[in-house]
Amino acid sequence: MNNIQKAAVIGCGFVGSSIAFTLMQSGIFSELVLIDANRDKAEGEAMDLSHGLPFTHPMDIRAGDYDDVADCALVIVTAGAGQKPGETRLDLVHKNVAIFRSIIPEIARRNRDAILLIVSNPVDVLTWAAWKLSGYPANRVLGSGTVLDTARLKYLLGERLGVDSRSVHAFIIGEHGDSELAVWSGANVSGISLDHFCELRGYYEHDKADEWLQREVRDSAYEIIRRKGATYYGVAMAVERIVRAIVRDEHSVLPVSNLLQGQYGIDGLCMSIPAVVGRNGVEDTLEIPLSPAEREALRDSAATLRGVVDSLEL
Repeated sequence: MNNIQKAAVIGCGFVGSSIAFTLMQSGIFSELVLIDANRDKAEGEAMDLSHGLPFTHPMDIRAGDYDDVADCALVIVTAGAGQKPGETRLDLVHKNVAIFRSIIPEIARRNRDAILLIVSNPVDVLTWAAWKLSGYPANRVLGSGTVLDTARLKYLLGERLGVDSRSVHAFIIGEHGDSELAVWSGANVSGISLDHFCELRGYYEHDKADEWLQREVRDSAYEIIRRKGATYYGVAMAVERIVRAIVRDEHSVLPVSNLLQGQYGIDGLCMSIPAVVGRNGVEDTLEIPLSPAEREALRDSAATLRGVVDSLEL
C-alpha cells in the first residue's frame, strides 16, 4: 500500500529543488525522496534542505533511486531540458519526451498506484506522454497546467484593481503556452463580474485591458527567463497547491492539465482545464461556460497541441 505521507521529486534542477523546498516548509509529507540523474546533485540538495528541518517540521529528506518510489503516493516529475531564452515550451517537446521514455516506465514498473504529477514542459504534451507511457488510469496522471498562469492573472488583476488577488476568480485554460486563453466571460471579483468591478474602480476600456493582461500573463515566463535564466519559485508554489489538494483530499477546483474525453468537443488530449482535484487525482473534468470566442480559442489551442502529440508516435 502506498504511503500518503511519502512523495518523490524526480529532477533536482531549479524547479525540482524549489518544489522540494516548498514542500518541506508546508509540512505535508513525512518523507521526501529526491531523484536525479546526477546522484551527487540530489544528495547535495537533500543535505541542504535537511539542515533547515530544525526550523520547520520533522521529516526525512534524502536522495534515492527509482526503487524508492515503490510506496510513494505521489511522484512529481520535473526532469527535462529547461526553456532557454527565445525558446517556446513546445520547442522542448522531443528532447523531453525522449527523457520521459526512460523515466516514466521506471516509475510504472515499481508502482502501479501512485499519482503522477508532471511539471516538466511542455506540460500538457508531457502529461499526455506520461499517461501513455505509464499505462496509469487518466485520473492519476495530471500536470501542473495553467495553475501558475492563473495565479499570474489573479496577481496582475489584483494589482490593477487594488484588491487582494485571492478575491479575484478567473482562469487561464488551454495550452500552458502561447495558445493559452483567459476566460473573461466568467471572471469576477468576489462574485462581482470583472467588467462591473473594473468600472467601480474607474476602468472602462475592457477589451484593451483584457488584451494587455492576457499578453502579460502569456509572456511572463519569457520575461523572467530573459532576466534571470529560469522560472522556479512561482511554479513551486503552484505545485504545492496541487499537492495539498491531493494529499488533504480537498476536492479543489484547479486548472491542471488532464485528459479530455469529449469535453468541449475535444477527445484524447491533455489540456489545462479546471478540474476537481483530490485524493484520487482528477476526480472530475469541468466543462465550464465559455463565450463563443473563448470556445473557438480553446479549439485552436487544442489543434496546436494535437499537431504536436500526433508527431510523437507513442
